Amino acid sequence: MAFDGGTLYTYPENWRAFKALIAAQYSGATVKVQSTPPQFHFGQSNKTPEFLQKFPLGKVPAFEGDDGFCVFESNAIAHYVSNDELRGSSKVAAAQVIQWMSFADSEIVPPASTWVFPTLGIMQYNKQATEHAKEEVKKVLGVLDLHLQTRTFLVGERVTLADIAVVCSLLWLYKQVLEPSFRQLYVNVNRWFVTCVNQPQFKAVLGEVKLCEKMAQFDAKKFAELQPKKEAPKKEKSTKEQKQQEKKQDKKKEEKKATAEEEMDESDQAIAAEPKPKDPFAHLPKSSFIMDEFKRKYSNEDTLTVALPYFWEHFDKEGWSIWYGEYKYPDELTQTFMSCNLISGMFQRLDKLRKTGFASVILFGSNNDSSISGIWVFRGQDLAFELSLDWQVDYESYSWHKLDVDSEECKTMVKEYFAWEGEFKHVGKPFNQGKIFK
Repeated sequence: MAFDGGTLYTYPENWRAFKALIAAQYSGATVKVQSTPPQFHFGQSNKTPEFLQKFPLGKVPAFEGDDGFCVFESNAIAHYVSNDELRGSSKVAAAQVIQWMSFADSEIVPPASTWVFPTLGIMQYNKQATEHAKEEVKKVLGVLDLHLQTRTFLVGERVTLADIAVVCSLLWLYKQVLEPSFRQLYVNVNRWFVTCVNQPQFKAVLGEVKLCEKMAQFDAKKFAELQPKKEAPKKEKSTKEQKQQEKKQDKKKEEKKATAEEEMDESDQAIAAEPKPKDPFAHLPKSSFIMDEFKRKYSNEDTLTVALPYFWEHFDKEGWSIWYGEYKYPDELTQTFMSCNLISGMFQRLDKLRKTGFASVILFGSNNDSSISGIWVFRGQDLAFELSLDWQVDYESYSWHKLDVDSEECKTMVKEYFAWEGEFKHVGKPFNQGKIFK
């Protein structure tokens, strides 16, 4: 061992600290844990001058060796307390271990936090952010599932830091939200995860890991309890003071604008002077249907009980149209995560259409047996993609059918595609995952 022993400072149930503790179980390193008062009081002990002198950021987990060596950041601590086998027994294996540890931090942790934290009352729920996080989780699970198709562990034939780091980053997902119907597509990931958490070294730290049976939802009560009390509102400025403040701000804006114009070179001025692209919908009369209002309902309220009723109550069938689009080349679709990237790529390149468009596009089926189709809502009665060169992105890879908004067919399809649930009789394949363009 590179050290005789040391102390890990953390708080109870910190999944980042689990990485170092599991690694220590494998390497035989002696690591003492201080996570509860009176030895260590998170929020107080880590803010003392003594602690900050050793660990300037004041964050945990933090490790101090018996020889005085100090190191922070969970991956670095886990690496320090590991043996060579965990770190990668060759130069290639070591690089792969770092790859998967970085993958866990950059690709798994952000969407996992966005999805799981509201269910723990740690963070406010946002429907749009959560749905996006779910899609990102599906993407990373797809990558892992494909990699583990022919492997027992992520790197080599034995557990390494790669497995430890990725398991820990997935831990709360599997415990809180990855219910059986959600995780069933990722057979290889499930097998690997269960194999790892049942290793004696994992169990010594994690105990029995119970997989989620029902997807946890936002805990509003707990969130309210965890919020700091708000300070009394500051006294509002008088109307006279507000007007004076607004005048100062307007003057600053004008001065800033004038300065910016002076700093432009001739090419910048020429670009600024170019006429703006013509709005393809400028000729249409004003519509009573406000797309942004519907999007707010869809993002923040229940789809079936609030968003859909709002949509049909306010939808202006003279000013808007509904289209069904189906991907023409399902035989070319292979891995589901790659098919999802196809949808995401199209959405990203249609940014200028977001103000006057909305879509729910769904991937059905499984690897090497899937299809893509969706419901799109556009301003006007024409297929929007054909109205502007900026919008002619990938649309020719789809067949398009304008729906009769008064028909039962249209109402059923809108309901199923917006809610991501239903029979989808016209498809013939089970729902896999969906993406929203808004």
